[in-house]
Amino acid sequence: MDYAEIQDRRALITGITGQDGSFLAELLLEEGYAVSGFVHGDPNERSLGCSEHLRERLELIGGDLLDRHSLRLAVEQVIPHEIYHFASPSFIPASWEQPAQTLRAIAGSTAALLEAVRDHDRDARVFVTASAAMFGDAPESPQRENTPCRPTTPYAIAKLASHQFVGAMREHDGLFVCSGITYNHESERRPPQFVTRTITRAVAQIKLGLADHVTLGDLEAIRDWSFAGDIVRAAWLALRQERPDDYVLASGVGRTVAELAHTAFACVGLDAERYLRVDQRLVRTRERTISVGDPAKAREQLGWEPKLSFEELVERMVQADLSAQQAVAAHT
Repeated sequence: MDYAEIQDRRALITGITGQDGSFLAELLLEEGYAVSGFVHGDPNERSLGCSEHLRERLELIGGDLLDRHSLRLAVEQVIPHEIYHFASPSFIPASWEQPAQTLRAIAGSTAALLEAVRDHDRDARVFVTASAAMFGDAPESPQRENTPCRPTTPYAIAKLASHQFVGAMREHDGLFVCSGITYNHESERRPPQFVTRTITRAVAQIKLGLADHVTLGDLEAIRDWSFAGDIVRAAWLALRQERPDDYVLASGVGRTVAELAHTAFACVGLDAERYLRVDQRLVRTRERTISVGDPAKAREQLGWEPKLSFEELVERMVQADLSAQQAVAAHT
């Protein structure tokens, strides 16, 4: 049977409690999938985070990302047609605190999952999230799928190893496995320690009179920002293709932190310059290579186009934080 003709598809998502997992789960449920989520520990005793509103529509499987047997059992239990491996640490500076565990959680879990697929479910199609961080001090910008990688953090090294596992096991074992090299992708579901949410939440607080400034680091740092919902749609499209491949998933446009801040303040009719403060202790060493991706391959081969512009993304986040802060204020 042709893959496109399969009915009643089953999907397994690791990292279902995060923003990416939740947006993907919503997409797959809309497409008629039976969706299983791999959750750390006992799912009945913990929050599902960004996917809590989907709890009754999901099959939940408890386990441990660092335990290869947990991943193997999940594959054996679900026998999924599609697997989306999103789970991993995501806050890059923290990877210096536990580099060995970071490598195990990212590269080790990818290897264990692909081993389980090879041994128990060879027909499954797998999408693994790599990261633009793996390019590090790359010799070119924008970066493409074949750009040489020079990672500079434990997180980036682990993501590169995971990406290389995908290519090696695809070549050696004939698995249908794709790697998505994702650049910064955001939403109102992003944790507050990320600069995007730091800004949009502060904008909401300032607008409501709950704060009078926001303190940031390097305002000239450049990032390639997209909407998380668009990125997971690209992941889904990657598994619809005749052959597995790797894709840079990005907007293709670099913007400064200052530009994001000005856009966010403009959403509520405020002048950012009045409220921005810089703390030099928060300023990291600036990257030698600007982190911007070239999404041409994804657009051409997948027919993928982002649905949300940068301005629409920022507006969405600001409005969500306004609603959240108004709710908090109403209960205090």
